[in-house]
Amino acid sequence: MPRDRTETGPGFVNFHGGGFVIGDLESEHPRCLKMAVDGGAVSVGVDYRLAPENPFPAGVEDCYATLKWVVANADELKIDPARIAIGGGSAGGNLTAAVALMARDRGGPDVALQMLIYPFIDDRCETPSMKGGEDCYIWNYQNSLDMWNHYIGEDRSDVSPYAAPARAEDLAGLPPAYMITCEHDPLRDEAIIYAMRLMDAGVTVDLHNYPGTVHGFDFLTPSDISTRAVNEGVEAFKRAMTR
Repeated sequence: MPRDRTETGPGFVNFHGGGFVIGDLESEHPRCLKMAVDGGAVSVGVDYRLAPENPFPAGVEDCYATLKWVVANADELKIDPARIAIGGGSAGGNLTAAVALMARDRGGPDVALQMLIYPFIDDRCETPSMKGGEDCYIWNYQNSLDMWNHYIGEDRSDVSPYAAPARAEDLAGLPPAYMITCEHDPLRDEAIIYAMRLMDAGVTVDLHNYPGTVHGFDFLTPSDISTRAVNEGVEAFKRAMTR
């Protein structure tokens, strides 16, 4: 929480990455700190249940429950319930998209912004960037196949859009989206396709594809482009909170 917070202000609920199978509250603590210090947000990290011990829908239900808890306790947290963003990187980006769908379909809570940071979107793994991503650094095609099997199992005959948001037929009525993709990331194409579908459904999308980058680049190592990406995300958050 910002040290000088005396009145209600924006909130940021973060879902960490880790392919649904690893990670904890510390995984994206730097992102939460950045949003608090530079974005003026009360940041809430979610330590959701992990697969394969707790496969879908355990993790996403935990994330949705946390969003509801934040809204229910908004006064105590000094958060304006009309100015809450949800976000996360990698698997956290998937959970962000899924929670946005859940909030729309279940009648709330309202979300002011969904921040989709190089997200997993499609379990079918059929895009050119995915099939050509066998040798990508940090994350590759085989990693994706293994991850989806851990999270939703090998039977893909009836995959929920809350597991793989690309499966959602209707994207209308979702909150505005801020999305990051990376040039050398197998997930690049499925995320861009999802962004285009959001736009086609009338959802405002701020899409950034960062050249020369790999999955997780923004907090992987200090560099000009990683610093720029982090700062641009904070600025997007601040803009959304003042609409």
